[in-house]
Amino acid sequence: MSRVTARRPTLRITPAGAIQRPDTLAVEEPLEIRTAGKSLTVTMRTPGADIDLIHGFLLTEGIITSREDIRTARYCAGTDENGQNTYNVLDIQFRHPTPITPRNFLTNSACGLCGKTALDEVRTRLPCPLPDPVPLIDVDTLAKLPTELRARQQVFDATGGLHAAGLFTPDGTALAVREDIGRHNAVDKVIGWALRENALAPNLTLMVSGRASFELVQKAAMAGIPLLGAVSAPSSLAVDLATETTLTLIGFLRGNTMNIYSTPDRIKR
Repeated sequence: MSRVTARRPTLRITPAGAIQRPDTLAVEEPLEIRTAGKSLTVTMRTPGADIDLIHGFLLTEGIITSREDIRTARYCAGTDENGQNTYNVLDIQFRHPTPITPRNFLTNSACGLCGKTALDEVRTRLPCPLPDPVPLIDVDTLAKLPTELRARQQVFDATGGLHAAGLFTPDGTALAVREDIGRHNAVDKVIGWALRENALAPNLTLMVSGRASFELVQKAAMAGIPLLGAVSAPSSLAVDLATETTLTLIGFLRGNTMNIYSTPDRIKR
């Protein structure tokens, strides 16, 4: 498997002078997803947990609804200039005929849609309503999640260049944390892990290390995850979609302060 980090020469400028030294960087490589040998999509990602990534991607795009929908997921042959397998092409075989249309790739095209169209598209594609907004997690536990997430960002410690996403139980236990150069990929990786492990549940919190965008709210809602927390700000369309789907969206989750933008009843205060 390809490395998640790589070394590159760097000229570092400091008050004491210039220093020539290598720097550790996060690897970014393309992953092509194929079905029956035909290209489905290409995403730029940090290698690792690719099988989880495609399961999460296909679930949150509404293409599959369970892990049983995928019969096999295998790397295709592909080599670099040194003859090493790049592990950058995955071929999916579905268990049943699965029609795929441009509608399935709202995330890829959402930037070209108006807000109303995007909201309507997602709302009609949700597999089931989110659970009733009963209290699921208390403020004190919620406040600890950013620290719990950060403690598990091992590749970020080495590179400073990766996003993270984690799934947490109501008592603050981390079920899975994944890192990636793309925040949407990190979310797909943890959701895909939970799908494969039959661990998706209607009482989980999805925590992300950056901002909360429209597509992250979409992915959480499509996976049936009722709470999304972010250490930074949400976008306006993210708040609109969270409100439409009754997802609880928390931004600026830092220490004991946070902003709850939608459906606050799931938070014990």
